[in-house]
Amino acid sequence: MASKKVLGRGLGAFFPEYDDDKSSSESSSQNNDASSAYVDPKKRVNVVLHIPVENIRPNPHQPRSEFDEDRLQELAESIDKHGLIQPITVRYIGEERFELISGERRLRATKLAGKNDIPSYVREVDDDDIIAYALIENIQREQLNPIEIALGYERLIDECNYTQEEVAKKVGKKRTTVTNMIRLLNLPPFIQAALRDRKISMGHARALLGLDNTKEQQKMLKKAVEKGYSVRQIEDEIRKLNNKSKNKKSKPKPKSENDALYRDISDRLRRTFSTKVNIKPKRKGGEIRIEYYSEEELDRILNLFDSIS
Repeated sequence: MASKKVLGRGLGAFFPEYDDDKSSSESSSQNNDASSAYVDPKKRVNVVLHIPVENIRPNPHQPRSEFDEDRLQELAESIDKHGLIQPITVRYIGEERFELISGERRLRATKLAGKNDIPSYVREVDDDDIIAYALIENIQREQLNPIEIALGYERLIDECNYTQEEVAKKVGKKRTTVTNMIRLLNLPPFIQAALRDRKISMGHARALLGLDNTKEQQKMLKKAVEKGYSVRQIEDEIRKLNNKSKNKKSKPKPKSENDALYRDISDRLRRTFSTKVNIKPKRKGGEIRIEYYSEEELDRILNLFDSIS
């Protein structure tokens, strides 16, 4: 078919040996004029070529870690019937090899469909920018879960030495959005897992942080998933729990017979040292806390102790 001929000639501009459709006479003619026919691969950018899939290595900075196998199979069947409409994006890395920048799902599906080559848009991209390109492409397609996005932002900061402000500019987001996404990585692992699996939203995750107790968070998460709670419902449930806990803590402790004695001793010590003194009894013994508010006041208290001794 004509397409095959175009494929060979397209990559032949990079590497003449890929052009399998040339006749021996054409090959001989081009070999005699190799200096004018050959183009340095490094200079062939911003073009679409059909590249053998075996010559494309995956993007080591791919922010996406999960691919739905059923949807991948559906895409492979579509590619088998209709071909790939949108090219993947690659960069030339030397020795007739290319590195994927974006489009791993399309590359995987193409291999799954049994295709030998794939239309590829060749770009000139620095090492520092390849993470950003992969991340941006996936974010624009809304295929990353929040944890994958947060990890991508963190990698831009750690591996490319970007500031949060620079990350925000790269991905076209507000800085506060980037900051809030990165904070998701501080969530307990079980909340991160629920967020990654899309069982809850970012709003649900942030609401769960309203509980300090890990066991309570796990209980609330399970309840929210099972009952399909909205963010507002989780917030209301957490507010009720916190109010109950607060009321328990605020209940006055029963007064002991020694309370009056301790208050009297505290007052006497307060008058002696001219500062606030608290007595905290324990099961065995207790503590006497004498407060001071400046170095001068500390010296004054120490002098009092010296005079007593």
